[in-house]
Order: sequence, then C-alpha cells, then structure tokens
Amino acid sequence: MKAAPYTGSKQSWLIRYKLYHIPFWCLYHYLWWVVAMGNPLKAANSIFFSIFAVKFAFYVVFQALAVYFNLYFLMPRYLETNRFRVYFTALAVTLLSASLCIVSGYYLIAFLSHKSIAALYGDTACFFSFFSSAFPSTIASMTLAMSIKLTRQWLQDKRRQQLLEKEKLETELKFLRSQFNPHFLFNTINSIFFLIHKNPDKASSSLAKFSELLRYQLYECNDIQILLSKEISYLENFIELEKLRQNNNIDVQFTLNQQNSIHWGIAPFILMTFVENAFKHVSKHSDQPNWIKIQLDQEEEQLYFAVSNSTAETTYNEVVSYGGIGLQNVQRRMDLIYPGQYKLDIQSSDNCFVIKLQLSLSELVLAQPLQEQPVF
Repeated sequence: MKAAPYTGSKQSWLIRYKLYHIPFWCLYHYLWWVVAMGNPLKAANSIFFSIFAVKFAFYVVFQALAVYFNLYFLMPRYLETNRFRVYFTALAVTLLSASLCIVSGYYLIAFLSHKSIAALYGDTACFFSFFSSAFPSTIASMTLAMSIKLTRQWLQDKRRQQLLEKEKLETELKFLRSQFNPHFLFNTINSIFFLIHKNPDKASSSLAKFSELLRYQLYECNDIQILLSKEISYLENFIELEKLRQNNNIDVQFTLNQQNSIHWGIAPFILMTFVENAFKHVSKHSDQPNWIKIQLDQEEEQLYFAVSNSTAETTYNEVVSYGGIGLQNVQRRMDLIYPGQYKLDIQSSDNCFVIKLQLSLSELVLAQPLQEQPVF
C-alpha cells in the first residue's frame, strides 16, 4: 500500500530530521564539562555565559554530524554490506575531520576574544593538546551512538522475530479454521461425489487434488518458508477445486510465466490469501460475466503476482474489508517476513478488485541427505 502523504506537522518534522536528539547531545556534553570542572554551576556558567560557549557548540555540532554520518551513511552503505576496509577508512577520515573542526573552535575563541592561546588556555596549550582532547571525545561519542543503535536494532530484531513466530501460529490457526471451513469441505466433497457416476476419471483426479490440499495445509507448511513450486502447486489445486465447486459459473484464468523455481522460497499462504479472497468475493451475476484473472511472473528473485476479480456493488464493502484474515493482518505479516522487500498495490472499484504484488524472493537452502559411508 502506498504511504500516507507527509502532513508537515511540527512533530513529524522534528522526528524526520532527528531534532529531538539535540537536547540529548547538549546534556551529554554538559555532563562531561561537569566532570572536567567538578562543579555543575561553574560548567553551566562557562557554557552559557562566556566565550567558551563557542567551544561547547563546536563539540556538540561536529560530533553530532560525525555520529549521524556514520550511523546513516557509512554503516548502511559499507559496514552492513561487509565492505570493512572502506568502512574503517571512511570512519577514520570522519573522526579526524570532526576533531580538526572542533580544534578550530579553540582558535576561533581566541580570535573572538582578542587573546592569545596561552592567555586563554595556559602556556602548554597548543594544537596537539587541543587535538588530544577533541579526538578521544569524538571517539567516545561515536562509540556511545553506535552502542545505542546496535542495541536498539538487536531489540527490534528480537521483538520482530517473536512477533513473526506469534503471527505465524495465529495465521496457521486462522487458515485451518477459515480456509477449510465446513462450507468448502461439504461442497467439494459433494461435487466429487456426483462426479463419481458422471465422470469417474475426473472425480479421481479431483479427489487427489483435494488430498494434496489437505496434506499441504496440515503437514507441509509448518516452516517459515517453503519451496515456491509447492505454493504454486497448492494454488493450482485450489483453483481447480474451486472451479469444480463453482459449477463453471466463473471464468477463471491462471497465467504462469516462470523460470526455474526449484531453489526459491516463499512464506506459505502469502499468495493463497489473495486467491482465496478473489473466489470469496467474486461477483455472482446471472446476466453478466463473472471472472477471476490470476497471473504469476517470476524473473530470478523477483516475483510479480496479480489477482483481479469482478465484483458486485452489494459485495463491494466486503471486498474492501478483505475477507476472513483481513487486509491489515496480511500486510502486517508481510511486514514481518519481508520488511522493505515487497510492494503491494490494491485498487478497487464498483465492478472490479485488483491486487498487484511485487516480492523479492530468497533462495531456500534445503537439508542435504546424508551419504551412506562405505563399510570396510
């Protein structure tokens, strides 16, 4: 679904540009000044009521810039992509640059106050003494920020994994309760029963598909990811049984353009949800065509899936609410399994409902069977 437009509110603006971090950095550096001077009032007086406010501002601004440059540019681009040599080189340059900028603040204070370096900072003050103070301080700020970010990311990943496991269990239970509900079971069994006398071969084939459908639901979809080929086989069996149950009142088209799907994995029931919704809410016109169109295209790791169906005005609100599992639950599950790896576009009108999904797949590593060892 498309993101909501930016409202431009004051709170969103502050969050977007991380301006709420400024009080944290001011407090952080103030505490260091308190430690250095040994007196909170004296530190506050130096910061807010003297020329040394320039030095304080240089520490806050340039260390903050170095921290965020590292967190939001260097780490995502180089560290997280395992380009360690480039990352540590760029990090060293960032530390040096920020420290040199802070050192320039010492000289700016002397210029603004019309005093010499020795008069302001003592006879032993020089460039190296300033740098030996600015450089370790910058490293400390960097370390603190990275520790906070990595800890927060670890907690988020752990919480996401817990939510994913909970969501998987809830989804499986919902599908077991709603997918094979008595209405679906009895209609399918009755259809197969009548076919036994009219067309035994077709009845036998339908019964085999029904058996595969049950086995898939109960035994083959307990993992977080399964083979894409299994999900497609399940879709094909479900479509054939639904066509049998609907007594040819619906024109169903399933188009499959696929490359090798042997090693690609997908979360179970992701695609099935959209197909089930189409059959559940397709129109039941007697004087107009009732149709469902399903198209699946795969190009390497990219999967394109589109489902559209005719709708009636009386069922329009039901389509928008998205059936038993709910549109919000489907999107939430995809956010947990495929964060930032999918695009979902939903379009609805009085006579048509369209879903378009683009999904980045990952290779599924299957357990290799153990080879028998020769007996000597």
